[in-house]
Amino acid sequence: MVKALPENDQTLAPIANVHLFSELMDRVVNRDQRFPGLVTFHGFSGLGKSWSATKGANIHQAYYLEAGESWTKAKFCKSLSMELGLVPRGTIADMVDPIIDVLGQSQRPLIIDEADYIFTRRYHELLREIHDKSWTPIILIGEELLPSKIAIISERFHNRVLDWVEARPADQKDAELLAVLYCRNIEVRPDLLDRILKLSEGRIRRISINLARVNEYAKVSGYNSIGLKEWGTRELFSGRQPPRRAA
Repeated sequence: MVKALPENDQTLAPIANVHLFSELMDRVVNRDQRFPGLVTFHGFSGLGKSWSATKGANIHQAYYLEAGESWTKAKFCKSLSMELGLVPRGTIADMVDPIIDVLGQSQRPLIIDEADYIFTRRYHELLREIHDKSWTPIILIGEELLPSKIAIISERFHNRVLDWVEARPADQKDAELLAVLYCRNIEVRPDLLDRILKLSEGRIRRISINLARVNEYAKVSGYNSIGLKEWGTRELFSGRQPPRRAA
């Protein structure tokens, strides 16, 4: 379940991937009803896919489910039933019919995060049945190999996907938006922001961690504006494992 965001919420910077996801949701929600309603939003970890989905889910009042690595068909159905406001009862078949009824009647989009697990655990045909019988928009969020994984595992499922959208690495504009979010009332000058962007390889999560560090240091040191000169030789987070120290 996605927490409802207050109007004019400022916790989700309008980064490029937020716009990409929003446009994807608009396309699948407003599609010609003769076409299937399955789409994917995929990419490397740390690019802000789930962040983008949170915004999109609230705009479109979508149902939201994060699949688990250990989930079985039964666990998936129970979790989805509860997200839809149903009380899970009986066998998998007993749970699927009410799920289809709720989704079919409401036509509210269903966002499934960590969707790779559905294909790894091989209960994708269950999801295909839910889609085909409810015809509700379903957005699958996964890692960069999700499209090829779907193609290899199920051609029938692959043929039902209306659109494939890849999340992008952050650019300079995204970094500037994140700096406003994480370093409020502190100017992060272009030289330091550029260093953070390159070291973070465009990963939203890494950029955010670094900006939080910069914000903390600037406040402790009394800086209203901070660049490479003030940051000095302090480390920035790259996501790489640190080298082993000699014994």
